[in-house]
Amino acid sequence: MKKILIIDDDASFLAMLEEYVRENFPALRVTTCADPVKGLGAISAELDLLLVDLEMPGIDGSKILAYATAQGLSKTRVIILSGRHADYLHQRFPMGSCLAVLNKYEVKQKAVLEMIFGSLQRQCGQQGGNC
Repeated sequence: MKKILIIDDDASFLAMLEEYVRENFPALRVTTCADPVKGLGAISAELDLLLVDLEMPGIDGSKILAYATAQGLSKTRVIILSGRHADYLHQRFPMGSCLAVLNKYEVKQKAVLEMIFGSLQRQCGQQGGNC
């Protein structure tokens, strides 16, 4: 199974996203954390994907991104989520800073997230289910 960690202090969004992934992408193992500081302990280089909210109390998404890469997780496996406009996000995180920056409330941005989940799911199928 592909391992995904989602860190977001918005409990309702976190629950909705976790349920969506579990129902639609069964080859993906999802772990969630509403407390960003506690979420640090779940970050490792073995994650296939880290989704992290930009603005959270205690520690923000950019600091979690820096911590994750220091732990050996490739920045190409990190997605920053936010309620902010995509233009702001792209300015704050230039291309190459991470896999993607997405506004978590825009429909077109959700489609990008779905494509990424689908790609991970297909990788499991191509590996004969031995993810």
